[in-house]
Amino acid sequence: MSQLNLFLVQIGTYVRTQNGDLLRAWLQVEPGAPAEYHQLASELRAQHRQAASLEAAVEGALPADDDPAEGEATVWPSFLAFVKDYLVFWRDVNYDDLLGAHQLLSGLVNSCATAFAHPTYGAMLLKTSMSLSETLARLTMTLNRRPDLTRHLRALDDDNRKSIAESSAEIIQKIFTTCLTDRSSGRFSRPEGKKIGVYMFANLVLKLLFACRKTQLAKMIFVNISTISPPLALYPAAQRVTFLYYLGRFNFSNHHYHRAALCLEQAYLQTPSQLVSHRTNILTYLIPCNLLLGRFPSNVLLQRTEAQPLKEVFLPICHAVRSGNFLLFQNHLAHHEKWLFEKGLLLTLSNRLRPLLWRALSRKIFLLTYVPPDDASSRKAATLELGHLHTAAVYIQRRLEGWLPSNPGSRSRPAHVNAVFMKAVKNSAGQQPEDSTLVPPPGGLVQLHPNEGLVWGNAEVTLHDVEMMVATLIQQGLMHGFVAHGQGRFAIIGAKAKGSPVLAGWPNVWQTIRERRYEEDFDLDDVPGWVKE
Repeated sequence: MSQLNLFLVQIGTYVRTQNGDLLRAWLQVEPGAPAEYHQLASELRAQHRQAASLEAAVEGALPADDDPAEGEATVWPSFLAFVKDYLVFWRDVNYDDLLGAHQLLSGLVNSCATAFAHPTYGAMLLKTSMSLSETLARLTMTLNRRPDLTRHLRALDDDNRKSIAESSAEIIQKIFTTCLTDRSSGRFSRPEGKKIGVYMFANLVLKLLFACRKTQLAKMIFVNISTISPPLALYPAAQRVTFLYYLGRFNFSNHHYHRAALCLEQAYLQTPSQLVSHRTNILTYLIPCNLLLGRFPSNVLLQRTEAQPLKEVFLPICHAVRSGNFLLFQNHLAHHEKWLFEKGLLLTLSNRLRPLLWRALSRKIFLLTYVPPDDASSRKAATLELGHLHTAAVYIQRRLEGWLPSNPGSRSRPAHVNAVFMKAVKNSAGQQPEDSTLVPPPGGLVQLHPNEGLVWGNAEVTLHDVEMMVATLIQQGLMHGFVAHGQGRFAIIGAKAKGSPVLAGWPNVWQTIRERRYEEDFDLDDVPGWVKE
């Protein structure tokens, strides 16, 4: 008996007994498969080059049984088509040609997805579908990291052409949909049958979509899971953690930072401590989420092994945001620009942290310039003169543009810091070169990107800009009070109740977000896509 007939007869045995585990082990596609598979490939190339010959061999060795015995199964048309495609794969594959191998494997997985959808016997292909999909995802990720191999495909691209990662995700998503709509078990009962594969296939699709930066396409995955998926808690820990990681990243990319933090925090807590690299990947997004919510990483967290590679990136950002130091913030982002861009963090941190920087800067200027009234019983509201904040902002903008201190050695802090400080800064920001403590850069001004200036690139910071920024912070609840436009001041409300104008005027960011009132009534801690019991 030929190698092909032996192979097909064994497949028929596994189908008849509905042994999905052995079927998966038998249908291998990896280049490191045993020698028998390569011998099979040689026989196929020598004797079955024609489609009709191969079709006759398959149908002869795998006849359909119209009346299988109780507890047994039989082949079905889409399964026979899958077996033919499997043999074509081994006949034609050349593992040195990754693009060609990917094309053949994509067709095979697509054929498997069709056979898997069979309502009666398809479930026996669950493990095979998992194995083939994982192999396709690995090969796709390899190609995604090899632009030299896909360059000519991109050159032929038009607006409607899908990337390799997107095409692979679309194929695996068909299997995901079959699992999700399976009715072999109730929604909230322990998953059985095809339902077992819901989150495993969802994670593969999400991995590929994030790899090709098509995160918006992940929305339908989460919508469908929210609608009919079993609870996430019923699935293995590895699947739970991976799903929460991608759900967190999806919410992060869509500016839902609190939802993202909830997902990523649970993913981190459910990841064993020995999986250091996995916990580092999660913290890469969990720390920025919390920064945007006004929560900074604790010293305990930063001392952990998984946080060590991230300290040099995020700790200076924390210092800059706490102190309103735009110069430190911008220089540090520029220093780590490549890494932050690769992680998809650069633009979000550069833009979304600016309100917190302005908040901290305004607080600092208030501390430097505010003079408490002599009469402790005075009912006069504590105020921040917006002109002082404008002066400091113009000074910082000049420094960002490359202006240099004319006497950098003089750094001592004067005793009467409020008056002397504002006079020095005002001279620096003003138009009197003879009095200025800043001098223009010898090579010309630095050309700032739109997200690098205090307002917009090299645009001049006006008093109106400062007033609008303070009004925006008030509207967001990050500053508490009102703008007295006629007087050019920010007046603080509730200083006596809080015991301090600083505590009243600059409330805690995280508490403000938690207590913020929204137009629609919804649960702030509810995350769409995360199905709970």
